[in-house]
Amino acid sequence: MQYESPGDAVVESFFATLKRELVDDADWATRDDARTAVFEFIEVWYNRERRHSSLGYLSPVAYERQLATQAA
Repeated sequence: MQYESPGDAVVESFFATLKRELVDDADWATRDDARTAVFEFIEVWYNRERRHSSLGYLSPVAYERQLATQAA
């Protein structure tokens, strides 16, 4: 598959991960429950905990800290 820009591959990977790790086996009672689950997946786990190959196997939070340290 060819992507329009390098960021397209990252976005495609994110949505594949979201679907595989959260959505596929989920059965939420309400849309609000689904929204909360997706928010927690992204903000609590994906952005803070999960390591990303595109970031040198660091979490986004750790990567940003590293960048800030290098810039200082």
